[in-house]
Amino acid sequence: MKVTISDSIKYIGVDDKTIDLFESQYIVPNGVSYNSYIILDEKIAVMDTVDRRKTDEWIDNLEQALDGRTPDYLIISHLEPDHSSNIKLIYEKYPDIKLVGNAKTFNMLPQFFNIDLANRTITVKEGDILDLGIHKLTFAMAPMVHWPEVMVEYESTEKVLFSADGFGKFGALDTDEDWACEARRYYFNICGKYGAQVQALLKKAASLDIKTICPLHGPVLTENLSYYINLYDTWSKYEPETDGIFIAYASIHGNTEKAALKLYDILKEKTDKKISIADLSRTDLAEDIEDAFRYSKMVLAAPTYDGGIFPIMNDFLHHLKIKGYKNRKVAIIENGSWGPMAGKIMREYMEDMKNIEICPSSVTIRSAMKEENIEQLSVLAEQILA
Repeated sequence: MKVTISDSIKYIGVDDKTIDLFESQYIVPNGVSYNSYIILDEKIAVMDTVDRRKTDEWIDNLEQALDGRTPDYLIISHLEPDHSSNIKLIYEKYPDIKLVGNAKTFNMLPQFFNIDLANRTITVKEGDILDLGIHKLTFAMAPMVHWPEVMVEYESTEKVLFSADGFGKFGALDTDEDWACEARRYYFNICGKYGAQVQALLKKAASLDIKTICPLHGPVLTENLSYYINLYDTWSKYEPETDGIFIAYASIHGNTEKAALKLYDILKEKTDKKISIADLSRTDLAEDIEDAFRYSKMVLAAPTYDGGIFPIMNDFLHHLKIKGYKNRKVAIIENGSWGPMAGKIMREYMEDMKNIEICPSSVTIRSAMKEENIEQLSVLAEQILA
């Protein structure tokens, strides 16, 4: 897909429509893009490489953009292999090219490639400027967004922010889909743990006059940039984006599902707030994590299993914990034919997270839902809405 940035700044990235799992864990039904850029000036800077899956296509794009010229610099924003796999190739293909990174970049680089870095590197730090001629790149360190060596670059002449994995999304560039949905799923599953570090980067970006954002995944952003920046600000503060309720349930034989669906119906009668519901056994876990962070309130419903909690709910809660889930209100429904334990475990998970308000009542179902459980669900609905 042709992407236009400017006469001097070209897109040379590629779409990957054959990949099934990003990072071998995230479903990407519409593929993913590996973005790379080139700045053509007195000096030429290549902005990152791409995944090895698309090496040949990327090299073709690079050579076409160079049109016989030779690149002077390779900027290494991020060493994750989906962006760095071709560093050694370009290093050997262009013997005069200099690799530009920070101290952490060059500490980590030998872990990926066996190359002689002597006299072939430029180490930059916060605020350093690389002069290409008309274009000038200013470097800002972004440690743990989402690797320790990450940095971003601001091109001051055309006011372009090369944002590394920031403002990225799943989906190939030729996919026509809402940006926020797949960007949200990408953010909370890839960068969600690092909200404080994203906030630090946003503060740096706030001082810049940005006209274009060039991420390493997803579309180049050129219009209504405040929309994207404000969403990132909300997400990285762990604030709810939507005042609503996410019901996350797991069910073995359908009885816990009936309770979750009944609560959904009760809530629909009591409020016009948005309500989302997911059967964790049959939905995309990454999307469920996305919804947990999106909404202001959450209901957990799960059966006891092997003296503990049903595994898929345990997996969901584990992912919430490691991604830093906080600042929400939560209600609990458990099921147990004998020795119910799911509620206790769900409560312990939530109590171990920051600023989680747990509804005072919970609902315990003994095998199948009874009339008294419906009354309890109605009380629980009032509490979660309060």
